[in-house]
Amino acid sequence: MSEVRTGRDIVLEVENLRTEFRLRSGTVGAVDGVSFTVEAGECVGLVGESGCGKSTTGLSIMKLLPNVGHVVGGSIKLLGRDLGPLKEREMQHVRGNDVAMIFQDPMTSLNPTWTVGRQIAEAYRLHNDVSQRDALVRAREVLELVRLPRPAERLSAYPHQLSGGLRQRVMIAMALVNSPKLLIADEPTTALDVTIQAQILDLIDGLRRDFEMAVILITHDLGVIAARANRVMVMYAGKIAEGSETEELFGSMRHPYTEALFRSIPRFDQDRTQALFSIPGVPPDLMTPPPGCRFAPRCRNAQVRCTQEEPLLAPETSGSRPGAGTEHTETPTLPHAIRAGEHVYACFYPVDTSASSKPTLQELEEEASAVELGLVDVSAGDGGGQPISLVERPPSRIDSVTGGEVLLRLDDVYKEFPVTAGAVLQRKIGTVKAVSGVSFDVHRGETFGLVGESGCGKTTIGWLVTALHRPTSGEIRFQDQDIGQLRWRSLRRARRDLQLMFQDPYASLDPRMRVGPTIREPLNIQSVGSRADRRKRVADLLSEVGLSPKAAGLYPHEFSGGQRQRIGLARALALNPKLIVADEPVSALDVSIQAQILNLMRGLQAAHELTYIVISHDLAVVRYLADTIGVMYLGKLVEIGPATDVYERPAHPYTRGLIDAVPIPDPVLERQRETVPVRGELPSAMDPPSGCRFRTRCPLAQDICAEVEPPLRSFGHGHRAACHFPLQEPEESTAQATATA
Repeated sequence: MSEVRTGRDIVLEVENLRTEFRLRSGTVGAVDGVSFTVEAGECVGLVGESGCGKSTTGLSIMKLLPNVGHVVGGSIKLLGRDLGPLKEREMQHVRGNDVAMIFQDPMTSLNPTWTVGRQIAEAYRLHNDVSQRDALVRAREVLELVRLPRPAERLSAYPHQLSGGLRQRVMIAMALVNSPKLLIADEPTTALDVTIQAQILDLIDGLRRDFEMAVILITHDLGVIAARANRVMVMYAGKIAEGSETEELFGSMRHPYTEALFRSIPRFDQDRTQALFSIPGVPPDLMTPPPGCRFAPRCRNAQVRCTQEEPLLAPETSGSRPGAGTEHTETPTLPHAIRAGEHVYACFYPVDTSASSKPTLQELEEEASAVELGLVDVSAGDGGGQPISLVERPPSRIDSVTGGEVLLRLDDVYKEFPVTAGAVLQRKIGTVKAVSGVSFDVHRGETFGLVGESGCGKTTIGWLVTALHRPTSGEIRFQDQDIGQLRWRSLRRARRDLQLMFQDPYASLDPRMRVGPTIREPLNIQSVGSRADRRKRVADLLSEVGLSPKAAGLYPHEFSGGQRQRIGLARALALNPKLIVADEPVSALDVSIQAQILNLMRGLQAAHELTYIVISHDLAVVRYLADTIGVMYLGKLVEIGPATDVYERPAHPYTRGLIDAVPIPDPVLERQRETVPVRGELPSAMDPPSGCRFRTRCPLAQDICAEVEPPLRSFGHGHRAACHFPLQEPEESTAQATATA
């Protein structure tokens, strides 16, 4: 897991790497003075917020920078060979052979017009003088190596015919086909469900150990790093802020940025009445970085020296454990290369995160108020194309509003989509059973969480609730009105109270419309107020979600991901809805920005008495937001109940598997916990298994599971689950035992 590995051969040595992007508007110093080594069989984690330089470091090593990107300083040595002087033709022999890369989105990285077998075979033939037949044999071998189901059949499949997890396995197979000595994995599991994420990470981990392969794991998920990396490097604004062995870093962080990232993570044991800690401000503009420490404008420990001098990486001296506010006096003249066994950080006033000295959340919030108070404009706002943003101080305590009357009721809802073939006749060849007999209630003022893997029917439920689809059968009653039967005029009026917050805030915003007209559009459609009223409403909404009213004149591309999600939330609030369906609202965001959005959603819920349905595969996020949780599997609701009961006493094996698959940001706890992982892929919704749909992946399945569909049984206090062999004793069994006694 995170064992110290010394005495191994050094596969990669990066020294004082500097990479720039030369744009028309200026030069961006994306990577500035990064130095580190990676040994054979070692996994080194690169973590940090978006834009910190993680991916650019990986692309610099591969020499795959875009045309505007240039390595302007330092050296990159792979197996002792300096890659800097190599021409593109020479680099083609190195790339894919000695070093390979797994990209974040396998769908955009694979050629949609080539079969899987052809793409893997092509990568093998580029570096080996073999026939197409021999290359396909090798392709099948590596598909077996990455445990792709039915590898011989998959050779003739196209990327769109595979699920996200299978496509990622194909990407790994392409990377491994020539047995590289170094593998760079750039956010390899960001878009995947927790169950598939665990399988992919286990696969990479096993291959690393079996073949003594060096791995650089790039991610913003500290839980993934805790479970997989031997060493960690934390990057901020193009520089390494801290680096050490994984257990050392998680046990005694020194840089305030590392500590802030760690505290921004939603945890299963998070107190839901407390706001999540979030890092104030935004990362600096790397065209004109601030003088001194780049994190100083957001740092709770910053002093005058931090704004005047730049702290460089230095090792922690033996026996010296600085506390908060204690100066780190080491002042090296060159960036320090992070090697195995060392703990280095670049900070004049490091923090002490030992168990006895960790500050409480309230103390952190009070200290952070010295950096920002109230609503503070953190941009120049000079109209130069930079986002205009406000960072709010959320309330330290957020009270949940539950127990109201039933606002929404789903009663035995089914939704099926026809599958057709033929360009002209469009013959029906099957049916996708997206939702099958789902029933639940949502009370006014509560947050209802829907969790499950991709393809389980969560998003379809969201579309049905917001009347974007009509159910095939069953009733969806909103405020005691069956919205599935409403005609168009009545439906348009009903949609004022039903709004959807989309997963991808950029794709859901019209790139040709400024923010003001985008938010104002629902008001125009519903003929709400005068023009002056609508303009005032837009300004008020922008302020409420933490953006400057000046943002109304900008386009979506001028904002960061977190800011675009705030715009999406403002648009959803425009008509004062009663219910908002949030579909994966923070899955594409860094943990620090994620915390800000979650705090904002909770604060707005309390202020406007909103009701949420939150759809997510991130169980920690749902645990923090939700009062009630429903777990879906292949169109069925397999477990439902109060959030505390579902997480602390799961009754269904699938729920237990989802919880066990979530990485814990603690290397010690991650090694100690006993897990029951969910293996395999989700079956096809066109031909779901008989009986219990989870039986094909369930470790407890028996013959009855294939013959009889289990009913939802009570486990007390509104907690129900559909399983023949539940992990908890059902209420009726307890009652029968008591009656017999």
